[in-house]
Amino acid sequence: MARSWVNVLLIAGSVALCTVAAEFLVRQLDAAEGDGGASRHLNEIPVAAGVDRAWFAVDPPPLPNRKDVPKEWVELVQKVDESGITEGTRRADMFKAWNVNFVGGDPCRHPYLCGAPGHLFVYDPGNGEARPPYRFLPNATTPIRLVTNQYGFRGPPVPYERQPRTVRIAFIGASTTVGSHFHPYSYPEFVGHWLNMWAAATKRDVTFEVLNAGRESISSRDNVAIARDEVLPLRPDLLVYYEGANQFDLRTMATGLPATRPSSSEVCPARQAKGQAEGGQTDGGQAGRGCNFGDWLSGLSRNSALVRRVEALFAAPSLTKGEGEPAKPDYKLAWPQGLDEKDPDIARTDLPVNLSTILHDLDSIRTASASVGAELALASFIWLVKDGMVLDPIRHRAILDYLNQGYAPFRYRDLERMAAFENRAFAKYARVNKLDFIDVARRMPFDPDLYLDAIHNTYAGERLRAWVFFQGLVPIIDRHLESGAWPRKVEASDRPAPAYKPWPITFTCAAKS
Repeated sequence: MARSWVNVLLIAGSVALCTVAAEFLVRQLDAAEGDGGASRHLNEIPVAAGVDRAWFAVDPPPLPNRKDVPKEWVELVQKVDESGITEGTRRADMFKAWNVNFVGGDPCRHPYLCGAPGHLFVYDPGNGEARPPYRFLPNATTPIRLVTNQYGFRGPPVPYERQPRTVRIAFIGASTTVGSHFHPYSYPEFVGHWLNMWAAATKRDVTFEVLNAGRESISSRDNVAIARDEVLPLRPDLLVYYEGANQFDLRTMATGLPATRPSSSEVCPARQAKGQAEGGQTDGGQAGRGCNFGDWLSGLSRNSALVRRVEALFAAPSLTKGEGEPAKPDYKLAWPQGLDEKDPDIARTDLPVNLSTILHDLDSIRTASASVGAELALASFIWLVKDGMVLDPIRHRAILDYLNQGYAPFRYRDLERMAAFENRAFAKYARVNKLDFIDVARRMPFDPDLYLDAIHNTYAGERLRAWVFFQGLVPIIDRHLESGAWPRKVEASDRPAPAYKPWPITFTCAAKS
């Protein structure tokens, strides 16, 4: 009997060792196939005056406000895991302060928040609005590794009162602005650090401060409220807007679409609710996959290169063969009558992919910014999609899922076409309103190794996108410094620093679906 147990232990130990060895080897193979790709593209991006390419490798200083994670917060993540409702941003949601007007009177009646494991933080926005749906907890370090300052913005502390000879830049947008919570730094943090290196190298007597007001899953209308109520009271000199996905809906102009497939709520109720809570957006290409073995693998694949290889075995056959885009049903894009695709009339109210709404909201942000002496700058938005694009079915599986499941049934060529149209509209809006425009989509290398999906970057890609923004911002800042417009002399405010005080609520829902 004892000998049998010894054999079992030997076999188990051998399997464990082999698995560890296989994981190591697969990671080495993945690294050999693509190490992130940022360094090989660095010379493709022209540098602004006074910039040294060696700065690209220099990280921002450690965050002084990073601290130990409270034990009870770790337990909250464990409760999410135990609930089985873990898709999308569920773990991070536990460390957001949810707008009480968005939550409503009963979290159990909310189509998305009912999936929380009986605990939420909430706050009162004071304006009676349900936008934005949430803020990050202030002065927090979460188990998801996000570090926030006193305003609930990602990044280091920034004083409320403007200090002499400072330039303050605020970045607004959605998930591509706040960045992955797991990444040590977001792209605005890189930009702020490199701007201060540039100022020192070029002997500019100025200090740059950066605010990252981005947060995942929000819309342009949310950003109006964020700019007005959260950012502009801090009196920035410049607001940089980067977003182009959360309202990018080709259904606004498509005809002949096939009948809607069974909603994911039939197998995973919380997934469909999440889509409703986030403005009808897809769940990172995961919608419709069901609560099955593939989902379990997807959870493990975040941390295991070996599991990602196994997961690829469960992909649709058309994806695993590496033959490019799967067959798509026949449909047509109904282009608005009289609209010039190459030179859009941005005053129209029927612009596709919700651009009329977005541009109207940009009007609101621009007007509010001007009222406090701040300027708005706009950026083009990069989509990793091209007609005829072929991706690695293992390394780029998430990109394939995002495009062919999350954005089904739309063809690559139509996604590419509408992304280009969206950027033309942004560029014209900037030109007509005399705003600075940073053409990120033109400068950012088109390399799938830099992407987690079609819009979100790997950490190497995040750094490279920050470098593109940095090159675009230096001439804008240099012009303002030369003219004497910056740094501004900002009088001390007669208002207290904007603050909000989240509080916890607990509840029990009988039927979370």
